[in-house]
Amino acid sequence: MRPVRLMKVFVTRRIPPEGRAALARAADCEVEQWDSDEPIPDKELERGVAGAHGLLCLLSDRVDKRLLDVAGANLKVISTLSVGVDHLALDEIKKRGIRVGYTPDVLTDATAELAVSLLLSTCRRLPEAIEEVKNGGWTSWKPLWLCGYGLTHSTVGIIGLGRIGQAIARRLKPFGVQRFLYTGRQPRPEDAAEFQAEFVSTPELAAQSDFVVVACSLTPATKGLCNKDFFQKMKETAVFVNISRGDVVNQDDLYQALASGQIAAAGLDVTTPEPLPTNHPLLTLKNCVILPHIGSATHRTRNTMSLLAANNLLAGLRGEPMPSELKL
Repeated sequence: MRPVRLMKVFVTRRIPPEGRAALARAADCEVEQWDSDEPIPDKELERGVAGAHGLLCLLSDRVDKRLLDVAGANLKVISTLSVGVDHLALDEIKKRGIRVGYTPDVLTDATAELAVSLLLSTCRRLPEAIEEVKNGGWTSWKPLWLCGYGLTHSTVGIIGLGRIGQAIARRLKPFGVQRFLYTGRQPRPEDAAEFQAEFVSTPELAAQSDFVVVACSLTPATKGLCNKDFFQKMKETAVFVNISRGDVVNQDDLYQALASGQIAAAGLDVTTPEPLPTNHPLLTLKNCVILPHIGSATHRTRNTMSLLAANNLLAGLRGEPMPSELKL
């Protein structure tokens, strides 16, 4: 009797324990993992993916034509530990008949919580205030010292009223927001009804909002969407928050807008590149709060993401329906 040939699976990083355990239980797979929390070098990625039947990757791993060529004809499934898929060459993947799994829904709440935290930290100048306590700048109570902007009676504009955009609006509503605006590819009246949100053009949203939150996908249409023209339309008292992808924003234009006082402040959980170089001009600004892409970083969320990514991969390899398959 001939031994059953195991399917080769390559995992590009250490993943949370629930996903790792699911892969370890798969008797029909031979799993190899890049055993580090740091990104895999290109040469190691090429070595690992060569001949693989399945690839479990992260949003920081670029899966392009060159890598697919190296992988070869065995590759049947790519499972990404992310909602975004802009790191995948989808046209090339579709051409080769490779199935793709991703992790929507499971990180919606964690990312929305982070977006609200970042907005509040930015508009109420919390990092500045903490620094003043530490460096001795806190001398007494002063009427105008470290004043920021509040959400009560404000207008919040959301770019991208998808799952995460709606979850952000749901959390902001109890703060007394007076009006929600949104923009995107098309009106979403059923989704907007809960918040009585108005669909407007992107320039209108920029001009009317006290707070702008970017929660859209990165596409050719949204790349560089928030640029000099956009920031010039915003109010001088407005606060800008991005939790989507760094490339949606022209960072040079954002720096000029913040440094010149064209807008009041910005909070970013995503940048271009990632990590942002420590000498980047945005890091010199007191009115810019930057986080290291931690939107989904809760223990529960990351474990759930890893388990879903593992189950997507295994289902795809076995020719079964994936729990979350991207339709190409």
